[in-house]
Amino acid sequence: MGKLFSLMIVLTLAGCAAMGPLEERDVQRDVGLAIQEIYVRALPTLSVDKQRHFAQRLYRLTGEQRWRALNHNYGERLLARLEEDIVGLAEPGYAAARSRAIVVDYSQRTAKQRARRAMLGEWGEIAFARGLLFRLVQAEYHGLLPAIEDHERALGYLAKIDWEDFLTDSAVLQIYAAQVANQAYFLHQLGVMDLRREVEAAFRRHYPPDRVAGLDDAEYRNWLYGLTHFVIADSRYYQRKVDPEVHAWVLEALERETTDILARATADIQAEVALAFLLADHEDHPLVGRVREALAAAVDPASGIIPSSAGEKELAGGEHRNVLAIMVLRWPGRLHPGPDLSDVNVLMPGQRGAKGYMILAK
Repeated sequence: MGKLFSLMIVLTLAGCAAMGPLEERDVQRDVGLAIQEIYVRALPTLSVDKQRHFAQRLYRLTGEQRWRALNHNYGERLLARLEEDIVGLAEPGYAAARSRAIVVDYSQRTAKQRARRAMLGEWGEIAFARGLLFRLVQAEYHGLLPAIEDHERALGYLAKIDWEDFLTDSAVLQIYAAQVANQAYFLHQLGVMDLRREVEAAFRRHYPPDRVAGLDDAEYRNWLYGLTHFVIADSRYYQRKVDPEVHAWVLEALERETTDILARATADIQAEVALAFLLADHEDHPLVGRVREALAAAVDPASGIIPSSAGEKELAGGEHRNVLAIMVLRWPGRLHPGPDLSDVNVLMPGQRGAKGYMILAK
């Protein structure tokens, strides 16, 4: 039934040119809902990380409580990892050893992954620090940080890292732009340090407008991802709207690139471009409409989802791309922060069960 419904929606899109704007938006919302239904049925077969990613975004888009259970499970896993790191930071050499292990284990499947692995290997404890930073900001997003015993130890450790050199380095920006934008905002949101202006300036120096046209596809997409993540990270990953004046430079750059975004960007990046405008409360911008049309038209009738640019239709591999498309196509105009997981039971240092953690009653 789900595939049939999706196919009907895709066929309906052939007549969109004859529809009015309101009718076309209704069809696009239905396309987003059809993709969502396919993933809801498949969710138990996906990894816990992909389940979390999907459920977190759907909660922030809809506020529906049915997505909270998977986020609640994520909160338990998050506390377990943070407890391990916080206890470990009390031991000399822990961060350095973890960094070496992370670099050794880093995937080398693609050229981009190999380049990032080599880059991280040159930056000492950054490999560990970036993961710790991500987990701490996730805890803060979900209302968990105040209850984590000794979390100040982790924040103090992050304050000692030379983030400015790393986040403004040209070689890092060239292959890691979205993560650079994220980490600048994460550090600010946790109260560790504010490098937002320095990182924006470094990004704009590295990618002046006259250089963008000459970028190959890989770096062009890196630049686009970096641009969108200044907005996405500021939104606390789809928890709130952003000030459009603060990000006017991002929106102007994206607007200039409309033709190439539609021709050269992957569906993932096209969706994030649209989300940058949506988060800035510019839903009526023509580029949002163009991206919605492109995403709806990209749905594969057989699988009911948007395949990769290489034609891959595997559900797990397409989760990121398709949940972003769902957000763009179904965008309700209101976002929901959290979910607040402060009712997740707190982990006490050093106490673990057979699964790597023990949940203790408050």
